[in-house]
Amino acid sequence: MSNKKKSGLDIDLGNLCSKDAFNWAKKTFSNRENKVGAAALKVDGVFSNMLTFGGQRIGIASDGIGTKIELAERTGIYDTLGYDLVAMVADDLATAGFEPTNISNIIDVNRLDRDTINALMKGLSEACDFCGMSISGGEIAELGNRIGGFGDGMHFNWCSTAIGVLPSELNAPFDGTAVKSGDIVVALKGHGFRSNGFSLIRRIMESSFGDNWHNELYNNTQTWGEILLTPSLIFTPVINKIIKNGVQLSGIAHITGGGIIDNFQRVLKTNRLGADLNNLFEPLEVMQRLMDLGSVSAEDAYLYWNMGNGMLIVADESQIDPLLKTANSLNYDARVAGIITTDPSIKLKTSTAELEGVY
Repeated sequence: MSNKKKSGLDIDLGNLCSKDAFNWAKKTFSNRENKVGAAALKVDGVFSNMLTFGGQRIGIASDGIGTKIELAERTGIYDTLGYDLVAMVADDLATAGFEPTNISNIIDVNRLDRDTINALMKGLSEACDFCGMSISGGEIAELGNRIGGFGDGMHFNWCSTAIGVLPSELNAPFDGTAVKSGDIVVALKGHGFRSNGFSLIRRIMESSFGDNWHNELYNNTQTWGEILLTPSLIFTPVINKIIKNGVQLSGIAHITGGGIIDNFQRVLKTNRLGADLNNLFEPLEVMQRLMDLGSVSAEDAYLYWNMGNGMLIVADESQIDPLLKTANSLNYDARVAGIITTDPSIKLKTSTAELEGVY
């Protein structure tokens, strides 16, 4: 079996399908050309797109939280998933420099349970408060046995679309064109697995502990189910603050499915640049324990998980001190992680891995 299919997912196939979908979408851009709502970013692989409405530049991003939902079904904890949903779309907008403003969400359910819906929306409301967004639309659709899940409770899928505005401090969204050799890479530390890599996680846990693996103790106070449900840290507030403070950035990558190399190359490919990342945050303890439990190679772990590095920010060396000061002032862990190079490859080195990705 291919290493890229151990999780039950094929990253390469997923990228190809996304590229096909983008090409079909791009064919429709001419429908609004020179009109209100014209799509402005036409580069495959960016984290969000920009629309123009008169003089206002608006970003749009869509995503969902995938099979992390099963952790909520297993633990009965539903009021943290809103942070994961917001993180997926708001942080994608932030990578282009947009300030997220509004979110609309769709909950597809097999049957309705009012308490569960209330807990989901409570978490979404709190996550939106955290980053200054409004919930401006939504839909709850009852789909019967088209929706499955774990246990006897309400089963559901949860997806959203968010929009944001380009702040006056930026002339254009970040699209990789400003990145240059010698720029410095700063990593922002995450709290956990965000909404990615759970297919592999579930396989490891079931193989190690059986069907009820979520009840196994992780430490003296938390079960494995609870620790794996750790809500995503939303990076939008710190990115917005960095931009508002006048720090000049070159590019930003949101490290989600596909890991560091797959996501960071989106920022670098426009100018055919690479990176030497020799000071990343070390893998979170829970990630290292899962690697040990499942005999997961470093190559696979860094492909499916962010390994504790939730975002990578690129800026000129002169901008690094104010960038780090802003991050620290908002209690985000940030560190210089590496440098941009002329060689179109991403070299990654930590105490547990030494990898290279060429694109």
